[in-house]
Amino acid sequence: MKSWKSFAAMMLASAIVGPLAQAATYPDKPVTLIVPYPPGGATDVVARLIAQRLSDDWKQQVVVNNKPGAGTTIAAEFVARSPGDGYTLYETTAAHTISASLYSRLNYDPIKDFAPVTLTVTIPLVLVTAPGVPAKNLQELITYAKESPNGVTVASTGNGTPQHLTAELFKEKTGAKLVHVPYKGDAPMVTDLMGGQVQMAFVTLSAALPHIKSGKLNAIALAHPRRVEAISNVPTMAEAGMPGFEAATWFGLFGPASLPNDMRQKIYKDVSRIVAQPDVTKMLQDMGGDVNNSSPEEFQKFINAEAARWGEAVKLSGARVD
Repeated sequence: MKSWKSFAAMMLASAIVGPLAQAATYPDKPVTLIVPYPPGGATDVVARLIAQRLSDDWKQQVVVNNKPGAGTTIAAEFVARSPGDGYTLYETTAAHTISASLYSRLNYDPIKDFAPVTLTVTIPLVLVTAPGVPAKNLQELITYAKESPNGVTVASTGNGTPQHLTAELFKEKTGAKLVHVPYKGDAPMVTDLMGGQVQMAFVTLSAALPHIKSGKLNAIALAHPRRVEAISNVPTMAEAGMPGFEAATWFGLFGPASLPNDMRQKIYKDVSRIVAQPDVTKMLQDMGGDVNNSSPEEFQKFINAEAARWGEAVKLSGARVD
């Protein structure tokens, strides 16, 4: 009996000490950071910034692996099926919580199969048009879209993304005739917008900003409660005639659900220190972002609220992806 108790005590101690020891030595080999969009977009920019600083701090390489497609669900399923050892992390956007309501069939649970680590930054969406679109303000654009015989093409960064869903809500609220054209991320979408292959889009401000400033895209209105200094001449949607129409995407870090809490706290604290560095904070703000730097617990509450909010938006818009 005594030997059995000793064995049980040893196993319990091992179960407790094991994760602590792992967190203390983590990482001792390269870490992969999955991004569900192609290189060049806002998510990729944020992920590479964090990856480079973490590589410096950890003395281990943090490799960004882009897995675009299917409204971020390809990358998300890969992460959900990965071991929770801290060596596969996931930098994603609001599309992650939207997918729970938008897709009729998923091979993973966007809430239960992931461990939120930290919410880094929130960036508003801006409504832009291609140079050839004659409308110069929101009311003109709505009229133009209603009167176009074949409708107006509206691009997004993929099915189920905030850009897609925001366009669906815009269509629902205004009666504009919009034809959805999904892309695999910001970079290819913005390229085709500037070239006139598509006519309008709700774009992450960080991705649109340089092209608005250069005159290659026309900014119609910002889906944000207040104007942004970088484009202070662009009105909010409320100022342009659609009060209460606000939309933003966010950039947050996750691990698989089985990621031990001690390891999750360590990753959060290390990323939090990076985001709080003045040059990183300024860079994120220059992208038009509000820096959050939330703890895992705060991020979990945010995710739960986001899932409920976007779930209602999906119902209102009627959007659905089979």
